[in-house]
Amino acid sequence: MDLTWSAQDEQFRAEARDWLAVNVPRQPLPSGDTAEGFAAHLEWERALHADRWSVVSWPREYGGREASIWQWLIFEEEYYRAGAPQRVTQNGIFLLAPTIFEFGTKEQQDVLLPRMAAAQDLWAQGWSEPGAGSDLAGIRSQAVRDEQAGGWRLSGQKTWSTRGAFCTHLFGLFRSDPQAERHRGLTYFLVPLDTPGVTVRGFDRLDGDEGFADVFFEDAFVPDSALLGGVDQGWSVAMSTTGSERGLTLRSPGRFLKAADALVALAGERAGAATDLLRDRVARSWMQAHAYQQFTLAQVTNIVEGRPVGARSSLNKVFWSELDIALHETALELLGPDALVDGPWTRGYQFSLSGPIYAGTNEIQRNIIAERVLGLPRR
Repeated sequence: MDLTWSAQDEQFRAEARDWLAVNVPRQPLPSGDTAEGFAAHLEWERALHADRWSVVSWPREYGGREASIWQWLIFEEEYYRAGAPQRVTQNGIFLLAPTIFEFGTKEQQDVLLPRMAAAQDLWAQGWSEPGAGSDLAGIRSQAVRDEQAGGWRLSGQKTWSTRGAFCTHLFGLFRSDPQAERHRGLTYFLVPLDTPGVTVRGFDRLDGDEGFADVFFEDAFVPDSALLGGVDQGWSVAMSTTGSERGLTLRSPGRFLKAADALVALAGERAGAATDLLRDRVARSWMQAHAYQQFTLAQVTNIVEGRPVGARSSLNKVFWSELDIALHETALELLGPDALVDGPWTRGYQFSLSGPIYAGTNEIQRNIIAERVLGLPRR
């Protein structure tokens, strides 16, 4: 693996760094999981789009720069280094968009992608249900064919939809053949949340943020054009989306390199509290962040050379989610009693605890790794 960057890549890095230095907000924006913060973040998203930084790897016709996947990684690294705001459009841009590129019709791509890049359409996930959290194949929400109207009637409930209270659209699975086996008979739909029969109910988290939502479907009609992929082929389409969620698109190495450097700086500031054990944990966290970067570079090499990631995305997910917790736990120990004060490390720690749960619990991911990567028997 060649770890050197080309002159073109370095020029791209310099351009990205210069733009971010000028444009990143000087004061941190409010949480993107609050109504006020979400609105502020949308202004930032639209500034990114105006100068073609919101989707750098996409075709120019959809608002991108046609940057290589290597350059996308460079941009992510610079983005986090600059302390830029969280991406509240990530469900669409990082998760749904790769699936639309793979499975969408040309018409779907032409209509949906430019609006997504411009933060005009804002996408929530429709995976979890009250009786089906990590067990995605256990969903019960139904899609019933309406031949006369030329579409589908959706019924059921989706829950834990991140920023669903603020979004305009939802993507997710519905059971289109209730007689089929668990992983079959599922269809992937793209649903505007203002569709008659769709009700969005936001609810607060314990930390006061209000972005989560339950979404209810009561005989909500969507046309055939709302399907992504084929009828009853939703599981394959969804695996593409979850692969993006578990792999490098949702949690690029830049996020953890930035956190690791901040942890090293904190250890320097709190030298008096840094025992030998804590210093060892700081060093270990820094090394693991860089190990994740190297693993990602190897993974991207495989992608570029035509070898799909597949089930190996579960390795990413387990590693980055547990690294995130370790980084923040070490920071809180360095802070000591100051960790009780609400601040970036405390908030970050609270969020990190959800990492082994969302995008498929780590217990499920370890099963996938054992069976599909290592080839171990199911029992």
